[in-house]
Amino acid sequence: MASIGDFDPLNASIPATKVEITVSCSFHNLEKVIDNTLNPDFVGKFILDYFFEERQNLRFDLYDVDSKSANLSKHDFLGQAFCTLGEVVGSLGSRSEKPLGGIAGKKCGTIIVKAEELNNCRESVLMQFCGNKLDKKDFFGKSDPFLVFYRSNEDGTFTICHKTEVVKNTLNPVWQAFKIPVRALCNGDYDRTIKVEVYDWDRDGSHDFIGEFSTSYRELSRGQSQFNVYEVVNPKKKGKKKKYLNSGTPTSLHYMSPYQLNTYAMALKAVGEIIQDYDSDKMFPALGFGAKLPPDGRVSHEFALNGNPQNPYCAGIDGVMDAYYQSLKSVQLYGPTNFSPVINHVARYAASVKDGSQYFVLLIITDGVISDMAQTKESIVNASCLPMSIIIVGVGPAEFDAMVELDGDEVRISSRGKYAERDIVQFVPFRDYIDRTGNHVLSMARLAKDVLAEIPDQFLSYMRTRGIKPSPAPPPYTPPGQPIQTQI
Repeated sequence: MASIGDFDPLNASIPATKVEITVSCSFHNLEKVIDNTLNPDFVGKFILDYFFEERQNLRFDLYDVDSKSANLSKHDFLGQAFCTLGEVVGSLGSRSEKPLGGIAGKKCGTIIVKAEELNNCRESVLMQFCGNKLDKKDFFGKSDPFLVFYRSNEDGTFTICHKTEVVKNTLNPVWQAFKIPVRALCNGDYDRTIKVEVYDWDRDGSHDFIGEFSTSYRELSRGQSQFNVYEVVNPKKKGKKKKYLNSGTPTSLHYMSPYQLNTYAMALKAVGEIIQDYDSDKMFPALGFGAKLPPDGRVSHEFALNGNPQNPYCAGIDGVMDAYYQSLKSVQLYGPTNFSPVINHVARYAASVKDGSQYFVLLIITDGVISDMAQTKESIVNASCLPMSIIIVGVGPAEFDAMVELDGDEVRISSRGKYAERDIVQFVPFRDYIDRTGNHVLSMARLAKDVLAEIPDQFLSYMRTRGIKPSPAPPPYTPPGQPIQTQI
């Protein structure tokens, strides 16, 4: 404990509380403003130090953005409002509503400013969501869905904290992964409600409501291993239709926290840790597909997870997982999803070593979305005569009909009338191996066992059809200085 004599008034930290300012507006008699809506909730926040003993003046100027110019004179001025930070914090529910002024003789609307004290939580989370069978809202297309995340407040209201990009013309969107401070998501309260609304984007700003669901950070942080699948419910539809179930489902795909593996990583670890025992140098090339790469944002379906296209090899499965986590932070997940480039990549290696000295196993972990089915079938048929096998682990709640077809257990896969020489694909859905009791060690062991069950026969079938016999066993090891014994 410090004594009074230790206190230095010149260097002491000034007592302050960090508060987060959220702004929303309501406009009147305007045709089109701010992302084509008359009632914008601004996702961007202002983090301010609040000093109880000081007057902290705030001014808000609002503009209708007409271009990418940083020059405010190029945009339409909508109004302004003045207040103090203490006025906002001291208002009922820390919510202050002010009329917008600044344009003579014109009522401009109102601005709502909310403040919430922030706790010291410095943790961030990386998340990704996909949708499945969302409602069709567009007359000429499917839907253009996006998600809006809201943090619940102590007074029962909700504050917008994140908005995803729009995925055009699909009922099964895969949104890009995003990183968000836990403080912004729930103010560090792991059990605070997080509400998520799903909309169909419209050009005129009248976005169609598809439905909503609720979760919490605690659910997200542990539920990815049990597939956080949420029913998207439209309350109006539910009230009108007795047989209404939902308007689709979203699922948490890539969830990354410092404490827990996500489903992709669990599948990689479960299978990889067993199969790596049969690799002599434990160096594995790890490739990603379906992402925009820095710095120019080009879409790639065959990129090195470690960021080094000249040397995509990673040391052991732990090295592969490190590269996966790093790539999640640097690339932007993006469609379409093409399998054939990575299959052809491995096939080129396998085609150069046909003497039986090497056998290649390609592990693909996927959410089941595939954009190049015809090309993938052709790649598999061509690879069926090479020393390679393909393992596909499907994660997420999607229908995996395409993956089952590629497996070829029931019907041998074919392309352009040519059948695969042998079955080289094994597919398993990850969700079948989730242990509801939480014993993931046991469930991952079952997953690895089933995934790898067909590999020995696939390996042997290649060797037998090529007449390749095992190399003679090396002579038994004899310690130095020991006489060689010969049995007669």
